[in-house]
Amino acid sequence: MKKVIIIDDEPLARSIVTEYLADFPDIQLVQECNDGFEGVKAIQHHHPDLIFLDIQMPKINGFEMLELIEHPPAVIFTTAFDEYAMRAFESHAVDYLLKPFSKDRFEKAVKKWSEQHPSQGSAPAELLETAAMSPSQSQRIVVKNGAKIKIIPAHEVLFLEAADDYVKVHTREGSFLKNKTMAYFEKVLDAQQFARSHRSYIVNVQYITRLDQYEKDGH
Repeated sequence: MKKVIIIDDEPLARSIVTEYLADFPDIQLVQECNDGFEGVKAIQHHHPDLIFLDIQMPKINGFEMLELIEHPPAVIFTTAFDEYAMRAFESHAVDYLLKPFSKDRFEKAVKKWSEQHPSQGSAPAELLETAAMSPSQSQRIVVKNGAKIKIIPAHEVLFLEAADDYVKVHTREGSFLKNKTMAYFEKVLDAQQFARSHRSYIVNVQYITRLDQYEKDGH
């Protein structure tokens, strides 16, 4: 029996997916979630094989939610906004259902997932690294702080520091680890607000108070 979770803030959308899933006896719907925070907890608790994930949701969107999952399950995106389609496929999603979708289209997506080799689609590393941020995302960084999820507005970030396989996000409140690369943040953060001063540092230019010229060997 394969386990599935639906993550969507629209009750009607969740009920439609639930209704369509009833025709698949080998699939068990283990939980419905109405936002990304609840979705993170449900995935960590149930370890589903597949999630149906909306993109535009309150609090954190679908792409941000995936960033918080260490080993994401297979993903079928469900959304009313077709501008996310290319980004969804670039993030190695199994499929992309544009609302409102028909039962036939839904069944094709589920069949595609069930016939897919485990190594195909939703590869965790590729999914997390290539899911490009939307403009609203680039204005904030979502991190896990213990058992809680913290949203850090970009303007509150003092600087970012490379820390082995992580990036340390420094703020006035403290420092938080994010499982991303410096190259990733260099790409998605506003270049007018952030500058890479060193291979290990990206700084928020609004907090720069002085620039000192470094001369090697006194020259």
